[in-house]
Amino acid sequence: MIEKPVLVKAVTTCLEEGKGKRKFVQSIDLAIGFTGVDFKKPDNKINLVLQLPFVPRKAKIVVYADGPVAVEAKKHADLVLNAAEITVYAKDAKLAKSLQGYTSLAVPQLMAAVGKELGKYLRGNMPSVLPPSSNVGEAIERAKRTISIKTKGKFLPAAHCIIGNEGMPAEETAENARTVLEALFKKFNEHQFKSIFVKTTMGKPVRVK
Repeated sequence: MIEKPVLVKAVTTCLEEGKGKRKFVQSIDLAIGFTGVDFKKPDNKINLVLQLPFVPRKAKIVVYADGPVAVEAKKHADLVLNAAEITVYAKDAKLAKSLQGYTSLAVPQLMAAVGKELGKYLRGNMPSVLPPSSNVGEAIERAKRTISIKTKGKFLPAAHCIIGNEGMPAEETAENARTVLEALFKKFNEHQFKSIFVKTTMGKPVRVK
């Protein structure tokens, strides 16, 4: 396992090399290359959903809900859509596609409607279930810290995910990276990790391993 000081050093270097006046906040990604892993085997495929210790980016949240849950969600989410509004979005391709950039949650009774009416526009980015008894504010905060990391098609044999942004302390980004690596080290042996890099959006990759 990679020690945190090593990750902090790599992230710090990454931030220094990625410096520059830009009109946007750069994200920081973690990229892992594998060796000796047959990703054609279902057991070797990566499809993880992880909650990071720190919010890696300013995530936009949409909640699909009716009633009291919708009222509470409006205090915390960027967008709340009820059943009727889901239909409105489904009839407008441009509106529907705008939802692709959101992290989403939905109450159980609207999951089917989201899948049926908006599924073709969401590119597999379906909402997580928001249980009726859950604390809506806390669930939305967890969603902001949730990322997915998966291996597929042209990206093999590698995987990458966001772990932070250039406005975060290096220690927080490093802790997020460590959380991802801990999950992957449970699935693969150390010798199967060919390379580990961190990189800002516009900067050069910095090797961790």
